[in-house]
Order: sequence, then C-alpha cells, then structure tokens
Amino acid sequence: MSLKTATKREDGRVELEIEVDAASFEAAVNAAYKKDVKKMAVPGFRKGKAPRAMIEKMYGTGVFYETAMNDVYPKALDEAIKESGYEYVEDKIDLDVVSVGPEGLVFKAVITVKPECKMRGHKSLKLTRKAVVVTDEDIDAELTRLQERNARMVSVEDRGAEMGDTVTFDFEGFVDDVAFEGGKGENHALVLGSGQFIPGFEEQLVGATVDAELDVNVTFPEEYHAAELAGKPAVFKCKVHKIEKKELPAIDDELIKDATEFETVDEFKADAKKRLEEQRNKAADAEVDEQIADGLIRCLKADIPAAMYERAIDDRIQDFGYRLQSQGLSLDLYLQYTGMDVETFRDSFREQAEKQVKVRLALETVAKQDNITATDEDLEAEYASLAEMYHMEVEQVKAAIPATELAKDVVVRKAMDFVRSKSTITTVTEDAAEEKAAEE
Repeated sequence: MSLKTATKREDGRVELEIEVDAASFEAAVNAAYKKDVKKMAVPGFRKGKAPRAMIEKMYGTGVFYETAMNDVYPKALDEAIKESGYEYVEDKIDLDVVSVGPEGLVFKAVITVKPECKMRGHKSLKLTRKAVVVTDEDIDAELTRLQERNARMVSVEDRGAEMGDTVTFDFEGFVDDVAFEGGKGENHALVLGSGQFIPGFEEQLVGATVDAELDVNVTFPEEYHAAELAGKPAVFKCKVHKIEKKELPAIDDELIKDATEFETVDEFKADAKKRLEEQRNKAADAEVDEQIADGLIRCLKADIPAAMYERAIDDRIQDFGYRLQSQGLSLDLYLQYTGMDVETFRDSFREQAEKQVKVRLALETVAKQDNITATDEDLEAEYASLAEMYHMEVEQVKAAIPATELAKDVVVRKAMDFVRSKSTITTVTEDAAEEKAAEE
C-alpha cells in the first residue's frame, strides 16, 4: 500500500491517490471469497463449498471486489493520510475508484485537512491587567457574611412587624369579592421588604402584631402574568401567626472559634485577605488570557474549514449531554422542555466553539513558527499532574493517554505562556479597565 500523490485543491481539501499493490489486494479478494462464499449457491456444489474460480467464472472476476475494497481501503487510507503529512479533520470523505483488478487497486480520496496557518503580530500584544486590591471594606464584608450565616431567628411579641422581619401568616385573595385561583396560602413565611409579593403588599403588613387579622388592598400590575388579574384591584384577607427577627451574633473571637477553623478575628481577617487576593489574581489572569485569545485570533491568517467548527460544536454538545445524563435527563427531553429545535441548540454553542477552534489553531501555529516543543520532562510532569488530579497511578494515565496526544496539549499551553511572556501587560485600576472595555 502506498500514497501515489497528494494534491491540495482550491477549496482547501486534499486529494490523495492511493495504491494497494497486487499481492495485498489479492489477499483481500481471497478473504472476501471466504466470507461471501457461505451465502452463494452454485449448481453442483453444496452451499458454501464452491471453488473461487467457479464462482468468478459464473458471476464475473469482480464478484468479490466490492467486499475486498471495503475491507482494504480504511487501512490504506489511514496509512496514506499519515504519509501525506496533512492533519485530517473528521468530515465526509469522497472516494472514487481509479482502477481495480488483478494488478491491484488504485483509488482517490478527497479529505478535509487542517488549514495552512500564519501568525503575525503575536509577539507584540498590548494587554491590560486589573490591579488586585483588597480593602478593609472587603474584609468587613466577609465578616458580615459570616455573621449572617450564623444568625438565628428570634420570635417578636412585644411590637408590630418591621421591614426585615419574617412574618408567617395565612392569606386569601379576592377580586370583586370572589376568591381567585392561586390566591390562597397557609403559614406562608415572608421576609418584609424582599419583594416576593406584588407591590404594596408587604408594606401593609408593617405594624401588624401576632394573631392580628387585616385586609391588604393592592392592585395587580398591568403586566401581571395572569391576564384575568392584570390591572385589577384585590383584597387579601390575612391572619398573622408569627413574627421573627434575625438576631446577629457579635463579631468576636467566640464567633470565629465556633464558626470557622480559626481562633481569632485577626486570623480570620488575614485568611480572608489572602483568599480574596488569590481569587482576584486568578480572575485578573483569566481576563488577560481572554485578551490574549482575542489577540491571537486577530493575528491568525487561515481559511478554516467549516467541518472544524462543526466538530467543535459536536464535542460541546456531547459534553453537555453527559452533564444532563448525570442529572438523570436526556438531551432529547431537555430540548422538549426548552422548546428548542436542534439547529437553534447547535447555534447556541457556535460562537464559543468557533473561538475555541481559532485559538487552538493560532497556538499550534505559534508553536510551529517559534519552535516550541514538549520535552520528556514536560510530559512526565503532565502525566504526574493528571495522575494526581484523577487519583490514578502514573502508568495508568500513560496507558490511557498516548504521549503523542498529550504532547499536543502541552505544546499549546507552552505556546500560550510564550505569547504571554512576549506581550506588554499594563496594570490598570478596575475603573480604567471598565472604561476601556466600554470603549471597545
């Protein structure tokens, strides 16, 4: 088996002319005979026992060629693609037989391949990074959240309800003295001021005391979801059962000991500052990476085949489907629930999928142009990292992921580091970063 020619076409696809030598094709024809003879009836012979020569005389010399070609071409094509040096993109393959017979098989295959790419300007990107600042107010906010999480509800009986209190009550709504569907509730807990009920309702519960009965008069909004109630005045007859207020604990060492792993308020503050700085540094780095990705796309010159985008969308849909399955939901059922058709659903992934393809191609091209490779040390470190991540032995990871495939990802990551190292990164305040984003 050999590759005779590899020709790049104007549409960007590649036409391969592939030859399967006479001996290899004869072996495939003989294997096809042994497979198909069981189904063939020839006068004078038991079914499945007729000699090959007799069958070929009766049905023609090419009777087994189709089966033989189907058996032999996948391996021949795979070897030819590797020999061509082109990177095949999973897509339809157009096949055409040039010649077939005792002398062997010659066929053409038109395949979609990764495009030829060029990068210009990727070593001079100008980027901005938000300055990471953690203020005393930020740390106080962390303390307040801790305080809120450890608050307790205390019954109120010596005063009327106030905004912020939780009122537990029964209610029934009437329009024109007629109770309406969905307007009744029992022992409903409502935080006054939460905006859970329609405008004007919660304010009228302010001042109500335990066991009080009162009418709440409201008007449904004109855009209310139930058309039969929209814009209509209503009366809700209410009975209050319980009023509770939130009691916050004091922010002191005792709270810290009870609610955290720390001993003192100062220890908690120090950890909060460190944690917030780490979070904000990660966020700032991620924003820089997004700017690099956008810059790489601007620097990339390539005619990218649509098949690469479609494959990236397929991969994202597959991942989405796996996540749905983990929640006990199928993709078909999800589409029914959301009312989306397949094309609309696919299009929802398109923008990010196309960006992913472009950035990956750009980084692969950077690696080629700037001679970035994965060393043995790089691969060993990556295998060790993956083993730790998935709680596996290193040898198990090596058996699951070929070094050639892992090297591709390592090289792409190193190319990203290379571009970042060559970029000019200016640290700016958060306000300046937001102004620049607004201008763009």
